[in-house]
Amino acid sequence: MITVIGSLNMDLAVKMDVFPKQGETVLGEQFQTIPGGKGANQAVAAARLGSQVNMIGCVGTDSFGDTLRNVLQQEHVHTDTITTASVPTGIANILLYNDDNRIIVVPGANYELSPVHIEAAKEVIQQSQMVIMQLEIPKETTEYALKLCKEANVPVLFNPAPAANFDMRWMEEITYMTPNESECLLLFGDDFEEVLKRYPNKLIITLGSDGARFFDGEYPIHIPGYMTKVVDTTGAGDTFNGALAHALVEGQSLDEAVYFANIAASLSIEKFGAQGGMPTLGAVYARMSGCEE
Repeated sequence: MITVIGSLNMDLAVKMDVFPKQGETVLGEQFQTIPGGKGANQAVAAARLGSQVNMIGCVGTDSFGDTLRNVLQQEHVHTDTITTASVPTGIANILLYNDDNRIIVVPGANYELSPVHIEAAKEVIQQSQMVIMQLEIPKETTEYALKLCKEANVPVLFNPAPAANFDMRWMEEITYMTPNESECLLLFGDDFEEVLKRYPNKLIITLGSDGARFFDGEYPIHIPGYMTKVVDTTGAGDTFNGALAHALVEGQSLDEAVYFANIAASLSIEKFGAQGGMPTLGAVYARMSGCEE
């Protein structure tokens, strides 16, 4: 079982042909409300690949909260450890322009997830084969969850986003960490080769269409990406993390798991919405084998 501890947001996505300047009003091309949040996205990504997934998080009492819980249940994610707070559900305002995205997150109920809730879910965490975490919940909650995982000897896959909330003391308690290039730059500086050597088989830098890199203890490893037509990059990183956790729990080696996760992420960007393009296991293996329809 994989347990995801993290955020649940409703994504408010606007697709546009012209990005507005300060003080300017432009017409958007498309608007959608889409279930999201890095935690929920990663849970869906792993579940859609066939993993048994449990979600620990917090939503509000509003309709967004009900929708997010229902969507996870439809994706066969266990939601018993999602709590409800008397504040609005978190939202993410996503601006899609020129094959890229800009995102503004309002945490809402996500910041009500406390160490008390983590302690209440202690048994679920202890029974997990891997825990996935990000940084869209309070730091003290993240720290408490890492402590529980260490005590229970449960491996942690940590996606440090937003990176500004990361505490370098946590590196000792993390099994795998997956920053993208900008997050890695913020956390470690620009000497990526040296940083990778410092954290062999732990630090995996995701490079978008260029794949991912890590250091295996002897050699730098570059796992190439898969070139495809981009529709929406939102959720590609979350797909990568959910797929990486799934592959590692299934017993794949790190290089095999990173390759698997790259392929899953390449499929995710071919459709609109963070969760909309997340692939099934069959779709990933079809692309890996070159047998896509």
